[in-house]
Amino acid sequence: MELSRQRARKRVMGRFDFLRTCALARELCYLIRSNLPVLEPEDVHRACLFIAKLCREAGCDEPASLCEKAAEAVLTDEEKFLELCAESCRLCSQSARRPGREERREERERRATYVA
Repeated sequence: MELSRQRARKRVMGRFDFLRTCALARELCYLIRSNLPVLEPEDVHRACLFIAKLCREAGCDEPASLCEKAAEAVLTDEEKFLELCAESCRLCSQSARRPGREERREERERRATYVA
């Protein structure tokens, strides 16, 4: 029974960390991108730096780096900002899907090799 509780705890805490970092970062990013016309460049700069921090905490260094560069670019070059932001979003969606698939595959393999 203790092993089941430990697995459930690991799953819950993994989900908690995902929501605290990845899901929050993506939701905030969507909020900023969908409201760009009404925001000042300084607002976008501040938000993008925070989003990059969340991405880095989740272990997504490349999207975080691009997001930081986009945060700096928004103050000087809107076109460059949009390019960097789009690239960061593309990388984020790729890396966000990959770990889930790997975890499910490992879980299936572990269950398949279980011997009572």
